[in-house]
Amino acid sequence: MAGLWTGIAVLTVLAVAFVILPLLRARRLEQDRLAEDRDHQNIHIFRERLAELEQEQALGNLGAADFAELKLELERNLLQDVGTPAKTASRSGVGRGHWVGALLMAVLLPLSALAIYWQLGSAPKLQLALERQANPDPFDGRTPTLEEAVAQLEHELELNPENPEGWYLLGTTYMGQQRYDDSVSAFTRVLELLPQEAPQYAGVLGQYAQALYFANDGKMDDRIRHQVEQALVLNPDEVTSLGLLGIDAFENQRFAEAVDYWGRALQGADAGAQNSLRAGIERARQELEARGEAVPEVPGLEPAEIRLSVRLGDGIGQDLAPDQTVFVFARPVGGRMPLAALKLQVSDLPRQVVLDDSLAMTPQARLSTVDEVEVSARISMSGDPAAQSGDLYGTLSPVAVKGGSEVLELVIDQVVE
Repeated sequence: MAGLWTGIAVLTVLAVAFVILPLLRARRLEQDRLAEDRDHQNIHIFRERLAELEQEQALGNLGAADFAELKLELERNLLQDVGTPAKTASRSGVGRGHWVGALLMAVLLPLSALAIYWQLGSAPKLQLALERQANPDPFDGRTPTLEEAVAQLEHELELNPENPEGWYLLGTTYMGQQRYDDSVSAFTRVLELLPQEAPQYAGVLGQYAQALYFANDGKMDDRIRHQVEQALVLNPDEVTSLGLLGIDAFENQRFAEAVDYWGRALQGADAGAQNSLRAGIERARQELEARGEAVPEVPGLEPAEIRLSVRLGDGIGQDLAPDQTVFVFARPVGGRMPLAALKLQVSDLPRQVVLDDSLAMTPQARLSTVDEVEVSARISMSGDPAAQSGDLYGTLSPVAVKGGSEVLELVIDQVVE
């Protein structure tokens, strides 16, 4: 199964990159090389964290439902990580339309695709279809190209056309390839197969409206607006629809509306989307300020993050191996479930880090959901995430989640008894 999910993640990642890189023209070849290196590193980290979750499940510390939810969130975080280049593009060389287009594709496509794919409820069908082949891994353990991954998915849908999650994934991939008419057709199939009462229906409608929008050369019309309105009737917080309305408002210089739509989307968006939406809101607010118009306040605009400087205490570290694992995490005061977690090595210390919602283990357990946390750093002698006798650690508590830009010093100078 690992080969399948790696293929799906890579397919979606490559699809997003296929759109964003042509939009961001400067230093294209160098950016391609750096992006490839970063993607490989992120996939390596993803596999390490997945192995940790599998170990926790094997030890009985995670139930099947918790494991599935955490695994899904790791996959979504992987998509967020590889999507970040679009957020750092300079304003020079990228026009307003291209900037907001990159925002939409970088934020709404990867964050919605894999989540709804899993939620559709019959994802194992595609896995079973692959396992029916003589070769369970059609790519022989290697990373497929975008063309190979798309061709494989198209083949599976020929064999199993009643597969809504497969059509959904194909639709999002076509979006990444700028094959907007094909994407519209794929999402149409999803809507035909998915019951309207399904909780995922609004999200698919949002993706369908997005495909229609791009197929219509980035212009809103009555048909597209009707689809968006339908999605928002079913789910007033549907992120793709709100993001699309915000982009349309921004494109037509209705900046106050853009702030409103993106501000509403911000409340329900994941961490990676929140960062990009904040950037869009700030751009729209700047335009309003430049025009001398009222600049609306946006709840939740201030990010939830904790800045730390992690170091070893005096006299600590002489007997430590450079590759020993260091876990840095934040959890509710008096709680156990981490709200943000980061993995380092002893050789990385001292190190400044930022804990935020992008490091959350689940969408429900995030830094932004609490006001104060306990922050810890622990050197695991065994490499196991669970604390064991002899591990070294340091703790700060309570720590405010918002409103502080100060870098806090976290010193590892205690021993787990």
